[in-house]
Amino acid sequence: MANLKEIKRKIGSVKNTQKTTNAMKLVSSAKLKKTEELATRSRVYAAKLTELITEIAQKMQNSNEEGVDNVYFKSTDKPKKVDIIFITADKGLCGGFNSQTIKRAYKLIEEYKKENVKVRLRAIGRKGIDFFKFNNIELSSEVVGLSSAPDYASAAEFISELAESYVKGDTDKIILIHNGYVNMITQELREEQVLPVDPSTLELAATATSELEVEPDDDNTLIDALVKRYVEYTMYYALIDSLAAEHAARMQAMDAATNNAKDMVKVLNVKYNKARQESITTELIEIISGMESMK
Repeated sequence: MANLKEIKRKIGSVKNTQKTTNAMKLVSSAKLKKTEELATRSRVYAAKLTELITEIAQKMQNSNEEGVDNVYFKSTDKPKKVDIIFITADKGLCGGFNSQTIKRAYKLIEEYKKENVKVRLRAIGRKGIDFFKFNNIELSSEVVGLSSAPDYASAAEFISELAESYVKGDTDKIILIHNGYVNMITQELREEQVLPVDPSTLELAATATSELEVEPDDDNTLIDALVKRYVEYTMYYALIDSLAAEHAARMQAMDAATNNAKDMVKVLNVKYNKARQESITTELIEIISGMESMK
């Protein structure tokens, strides 16, 4: 016969867990709303910045038969050194949010190793850092706290060092991987080439007109300044996008945990009632048997 006290204790424990997971779901929902609003505003700014870079790059392309002649646009088909930045959460309890990013980063490392390309791995977020350290994979840099509280100055400082390394020729490509926010129930793994800037992403046309007037000598100066800001904002937006996706994933995970706890309470209640009925039946049988023996 099942112990009634033990079952009752389990029911109380599951109910407490249910309250905790439901509270975490509500907290994530509130945080998601704020982050989603910030992401929307940031997306508008990023779009305008990209539009401006596109116009100047278009002008430079039209005046040069070989295309955009700028260090930030010079790509190579066979890179020798690649920097991979990946963003994960500092905390868990968000389903497969972190594992998707980690798996993609790991797969990309293996792909480049097969091509004898040197990879420098740069991690943002405790979960990703812990995984690669546990697997004895070297990290060139690691940042904790930035993915949970995105800050433009810190993001700009982080990516600016890599951008300088690219300009000096210390790396041929910078790739950014993160899990992005699509909607409340969907997250999307995103992989972006930060540098060199891929002209195809700017949608440069073969022939195009622009109302933007720039002196020929100022083209490179202006494009350099804009690309630096573009790179900084790409990093910052990826952090915001990742945080929004993290809150959405955690909200889903906590909602599922709360529902599972409800189901478990129902099962335990049935088990408790059966055990109680068994206990009462046993006691009645013992009383009747005792009365019969006294006759």
